[in-house]
Amino acid sequence: MADPRDEPLVLGIETSCDETGVGIVRGTTLLADAIASSVDEHARFGGVVPEVASRAHLEAMVPTIDRALKEAGVSARDLDGIAVTAGPGLAGALLVGVSAAKAYAYALGKPLYGVNHLASHICVDQLEHGALPEPTMALLVSGGHSSLLLSSDITSDVRPMGATIDDAAGEAFDKIARVLNLGFPGGPVIDRYAREGDPNAIAFPRGLTGPRDPAYDFSFSGLKTAVARWIEARRAAGEDVPVRDVSASFQEAVVDVLTRKAVRACKDEGVDHLMIGGGVAANSRLRALARERCEAAGIRLRVPRPKLCTDNGAMVAALGAEMVARNRPASSWDLSADSSLPVTETHVPGTGHGHDHAHEAGKENLYS
Repeated sequence: MADPRDEPLVLGIETSCDETGVGIVRGTTLLADAIASSVDEHARFGGVVPEVASRAHLEAMVPTIDRALKEAGVSARDLDGIAVTAGPGLAGALLVGVSAAKAYAYALGKPLYGVNHLASHICVDQLEHGALPEPTMALLVSGGHSSLLLSSDITSDVRPMGATIDDAAGEAFDKIARVLNLGFPGGPVIDRYAREGDPNAIAFPRGLTGPRDPAYDFSFSGLKTAVARWIEARRAAGEDVPVRDVSASFQEAVVDVLTRKAVRACKDEGVDHLMIGGGVAANSRLRALARERCEAAGIRLRVPRPKLCTDNGAMVAALGAEMVARNRPASSWDLSADSSLPVTETHVPGTGHGHDHAHEAGKENLYS
């Protein structure tokens, strides 16, 4: 039996949006998941402010890394690699994480892995449910992304099946919560109100579900507008807005489309596993409806626990560990953040030069 200590020990840094996440994994075992959130700083603006997020990452980075190392009970010198989200995400926020990862990797003499945010959201499920089946269909839903992805190798082959053409699902939740005066972020609070509402009370539209519409793409802009106009009409007529029924009916429209298209993609591609990730995957109704529809279709559903669905460093470390285990090439020191990094680029490899001197730095071990 293999010694777990022989599995790669990797630290992951995630700064694509408003969460400073640092995770440490050994193979597929989670050792630490430290997060510093700046969500309260953005709440008064009703959404994430990029400059505020970048400054918050700068302040939180070193303390969060120290906290993760302490929680994992390991020394930075013990690490086999440093992984970091290179994109997609907010450019300034990504730059903070990439710069920090470079500094630690260089000082420690460890390989650096710039990885894809979306691929990391898929890979994190390995920390809870074991190795990913190959292929795996993944439905990723968050404030910035609504995507259907087919992965035959999480380190090198992720193929986009469909994506949002306008508002992402999480973005729609935030906007409707703002119209209902429920605050930010909108996902958790709408989920909470929806539990006491009637999902069939109001017939809100289901975008891109017609026979001639793209089979796997998503659109939530029309739904968002329809809900906002319905609310405005009630208020203009001097009538009360049934917040719980609106929340439940809106939420049902979103998760109905998401799960319907995901199950269809699995059937069309002959894939018997569906993984759901991203912040909206924490939504209770999405989980319930996905489970119901997957069971009916004979598809095995994998959804990480809510804390691993939202942005975190553990998911980056998980993908980094997989890169090390499969001997994928490390990134070069000229690694840069790419706010629009395509999901087909699961990681940013080296350019063939510029990484050898990591080992020279390691001889002195600049980190102390």
